[in-house]
Amino acid sequence: MSGPGRKKTQRIRGEVEASSSAPRLKKGLMTDSRKAVVLLSGGMDSCVCTAIARERHGASNVALLHAGYGQRTQERERRAFEGIADFYGVRERLVVQLDHFRAIGGSALTDKNISVPENELGAPGLHGSAIPVTYVPFRNAHFLSVAVSWAEAIGAGAIYIGAVAEDSSGYPDCRPEYYRVFQELIRVGTRPETEIEIVTPVITLKKSEIIRRGIELGAPLQLTWSCYQNEDAACGACDSCLLRLRAFQEAGVPDPVPYRRAVSA
Repeated sequence: MSGPGRKKTQRIRGEVEASSSAPRLKKGLMTDSRKAVVLLSGGMDSCVCTAIARERHGASNVALLHAGYGQRTQERERRAFEGIADFYGVRERLVVQLDHFRAIGGSALTDKNISVPENELGAPGLHGSAIPVTYVPFRNAHFLSVAVSWAEAIGAGAIYIGAVAEDSSGYPDCRPEYYRVFQELIRVGTRPETEIEIVTPVITLKKSEIIRRGIELGAPLQLTWSCYQNEDAACGACDSCLLRLRAFQEAGVPDPVPYRRAVSA
């Protein structure tokens, strides 16, 4: 590759590495000997995070964590997790069930009395809030707490999470400052000798750039699932589907997952 295409790939790679405090690496070479726990939902962003962690830490140093939380597509996301874990041959896996989110409610993903918006990307949430109704209140803190507990127990030194601040639904627990504060909580709340780093390698990237990075790493994007409300074929109308479709369109590659109807972002 030469010219503009090569420069664009280099820029994408640079943004990925700059967005994390993890060590810089040469493509294809393990440069971090720590064990890494990766929060793998089964979605596109966490799949690419898994690929990045595997490249940085080596296949034998990756442990995968999946959390079900009573979401509408819980079974489909679990299948995506298992498929991706099998693809990478990761044996060290932990699956947890956080059913209290369904009891808490307040999100269209966990409360069936709240409809998942269709074709309304960026629409206001409950009570006119700027945050969409698909936001699950403070969810990522619960995920991270489980990840920290497991990381400390198995001696892992890094936790990867596929949070995306730009080009996303605007969830408050996906902002860089959220993870900076949580990093301090880990320092204060674990054993003095424990050193666990939160790594957010895609947090500053556009979704299309995440797709390109995943393709570059050979990530199995065809195994991922993003739809908020269907488990057989993606609806193509919820926020997550619309963001995904737009990203693949911008990346100039076809989305490999099935949709119920022909749609475009």
